[in-house]
Amino acid sequence: MELYSGHINKLIEELSALPGIGNKSAQRLAFHLIDMPEDKVKRLAGTILDAKQNIRYCSRCYTLTDRETCPICANQGRNHKLIMVVENSRDLAAYEKTGRYEGVYHVLHGAISPMLGIGPSDIKLKELLQRLKEDVEEVIIATNSSLEGETTAMYISKLIKPLGVKVTRIASGVPVGGDLEYIDEVTLLRALDGRIEL
Repeated sequence: MELYSGHINKLIEELSALPGIGNKSAQRLAFHLIDMPEDKVKRLAGTILDAKQNIRYCSRCYTLTDRETCPICANQGRNHKLIMVVENSRDLAAYEKTGRYEGVYHVLHGAISPMLGIGPSDIKLKELLQRLKEDVEEVIIATNSSLEGETTAMYISKLIKPLGVKVTRIASGVPVGGDLEYIDEVTLLRALDGRIEL
């Protein structure tokens, strides 16, 4: 038996398709949206559409931005000789929250996972190697402590070491199987400060 009409069911269905949103959360969100004034709903819908149409990847580090180059890569005060490699833009944001990292980033947009059919050519490794043709002193690998993250870290290390660039890995403190975006700033700082050379 259907509890709601077609429009409400469709809205709940679309919202529940978002990551981390279950059916109950989708229902709450749907009812909240329905109760919102129409001008606020239009503004929200317009903002979502505007973001979808205007946000792209930074031409250097491949994080999300609405410019050619993201604010971090465009900042000449950052150490461009130090590149931290992360799996996604959420991980980049987690490290930025610490306020202590002075280098730049490279976002892979995934990790190597043979089980899921994701190989080295499916993530932004070629682009990372291109960046290493510039004056880079150290690459910090800050992939997650999952099997895929560790596999990716070892693969990157084997690619970069012959180039004569120092390669380090964030230290323990980040739990195995943990995602960087959910880890507190103190743990992230300990992991960054305790990184080891691979």
